Amino acid sequence: PDPLARLADPPTVPLSERPVRQALALFQPLDEEGRADGPVRVLGDDGVVRSLDVVTLAPTRDEDGNEAAALKPGVLSPDGRWAAFAQTNELVMVDLTRAGVRRIPLDGYLELVVWASDRVLVGGDDRTYAVERDADTASTVDVSAWDVVAPDPSAGREAALIEMIGEPGGLTLRSRTARDAKVRSEQRITDDALPAPYQVNEFYGRGWLHGGRIASGAWIVSSEIDGAEGAAVLDARTGAVTHLLDLGRDRAKGCCPVLGWDNKGAVLLRLEPAGLARWNPETGEITGIVRDLRGVVALAG
Repeated sequence: PDPLARLADPPTVPLSERPVRQALALFQPLDEEGRADGPVRVLGDDGVVRSLDVVTLAPTRDEDGNEAAALKPGVLSPDGRWAAFAQTNELVMVDLTRAGVRRIPLDGYLELVVWASDRVLVGGDDRTYAVERDADTASTVDVSAWDVVAPDPSAGREAALIEMIGEPGGLTLRSRTARDAKVRSEQRITDDALPAPYQVNEFYGRGWLHGGRIASGAWIVSSEIDGAEGAAVLDARTGAVTHLLDLGRDRAKGCCPVLGWDNKGAVLLRLEPAGLARWNPETGEITGIVRDLRGVVALAG
């Protein structure tokens, strides 16, 4: 069985009693109204599911009062040793290997977290901070926490920050330098290689970089409808969409965000209302991991 299927199991021990060597994933169960329904689950590489008991997380919220679960894709570090949670006016860092907690005071309604090597990018609508993992200092960085692609963990500290921006008909990859976020280049996203009538209208959720490829959830034009749900893989260098997964029309809008890549080149994605699956872009094969997992998942790697 797939190791991630253990996320469906209830916790058997608190993190404070049995820290992990490495976490494979975090899972926040949600009720039907989208509110936290029990503690965050921490799945270790030993197969044991723990409860995150060392910190109490509030929902994130924006300036209009809209709330969401604090656990989102991107909060777990690529090495599975840390979790970083955006909270209003602070970033909460949890050392999962020691069950320790650090709080870094920041300003604003913070909602999203992305790990970029050993830095955490955390932000909301109007600003993004860069926080060093091993320090309590933070600086603002000119990149959107909503648009930035999660960098490839193997690329190191100086890997470029890539944003997926634009409207239908004008989608663009923008590359910025790692440290000062200066714009290096912009590349138009194209879907000319796809069979007609397929094309990408817009991306949603977090994009994930693996080698030279980016995977992201997308709204697409399919053979049946304009606005179908899908997932796309594109070349990070040329902007060309190389693979497209058509998930059809009978799904909720934004149903199927991409959660990352595995080490064999498969894309992990949600299949709402409660599924988790792997998609191999080269073969088109979809493999189910777990069917009934209602909530939010964050993966390592």
